[in-house]
Amino acid sequence: MYAQSNRRLCFAFYDGTFNADADTLIIATAAPGLSEKNIKNFYINIDAANYKPLIQALLSYKQEHQLDDWLYYQLVRKTAQQISPKEKNYSNYTLYKWFLMVKSGYDARLALAGKKIIFYVYNNEDISDIPSYTVDHKKYMCLNIHDYPGTDLTTQPAVPVDIDVPGAINPFSYKVTRMPDFTPADYVEKDLQFTYRHKAYYFRIKLNPLVDSIFRNYPVVDFETYFNIPLSKETYGSLIPLLKQNVSGMNTAKGVDYLMHFTRYAFLYENDEMNFGREKRLSPEETLFAQYSDCDDRAALFFYLVKEIYNLPMIAVLYPTHITMAVQFDKPVGVPLLYKGKTYSFCEPTPQLQDLRIGQVSASLKQIPYKVVYEYNP
Repeated sequence: MYAQSNRRLCFAFYDGTFNADADTLIIATAAPGLSEKNIKNFYINIDAANYKPLIQALLSYKQEHQLDDWLYYQLVRKTAQQISPKEKNYSNYTLYKWFLMVKSGYDARLALAGKKIIFYVYNNEDISDIPSYTVDHKKYMCLNIHDYPGTDLTTQPAVPVDIDVPGAINPFSYKVTRMPDFTPADYVEKDLQFTYRHKAYYFRIKLNPLVDSIFRNYPVVDFETYFNIPLSKETYGSLIPLLKQNVSGMNTAKGVDYLMHFTRYAFLYENDEMNFGREKRLSPEETLFAQYSDCDDRAALFFYLVKEIYNLPMIAVLYPTHITMAVQFDKPVGVPLLYKGKTYSFCEPTPQLQDLRIGQVSASLKQIPYKVVYEYNP
């Protein structure tokens, strides 16, 4: 059974308000059981409706607010929630998400794994911790596996539902290159402190709890994508100018040493397994907000701070159980690390048994093989 919707969608989305004319959109009631036939009927009915004003409103909002794909997907999720709430009918909620994504031009697919509806999107990046399948040399990542905790799609393979949607050809990217301009009132303040060369430094930074919701289901992405997630505007303004002021009287190596100690000692350490029960890489803003963080998180934060304040060449150095950073100075400090004919100096942003100086690496890692997983050249 289908009913005509006369509603107008209107909701807050970060710093803006999304408005869309959805009064001609057909709202599907729950189908009696999830099947390929029901999904295809859903698509036929919705496709026959006047959905274009809604899609146009979504794409206009995306362009106006410069939303990366991941943030656009958060907008799509919230829109689908307004049309068919997740907690009332998860299948319909997922079908609407899929429909809005394909009509926005993304190559998204549906599949059935028993009574579960699985939602995939075409992605050609290196994503490591969510299920995927490949068809015609194209990789599709699962966008909703977090809704089915404990599900193993290798033991219960999802069977694709074949629906040809004209124009749904674009890949989806997990890169986040710009944070939303949040409403200033949404920020909270957090006090940080650490001691450097017998002097205590105090910070009161502005942080936005909404950042957690943006990255709650964010997968483990490649290091280049991960290291280049920026801070939001208010957080940046409350931290970076103060750090710049604190290092203004120091030479470059001493200033980087200061940032290294800030990243190392202004936060409590806890590994991801203890903290989250799984591998999770925090963005720089999440690390500033979190009670605990590990070596991945600090490496990303240190990279961000050095890039913003000094913009020096850097490499990320990965060991089997640890990641650290190395920075290229005019002259190497300590024992240099040679990479592609250039010399870098280790800068350890995570607490170790010793208070390591620039150019020093933990004694436990000296004989351990490593690989460079990210190289930054300004």
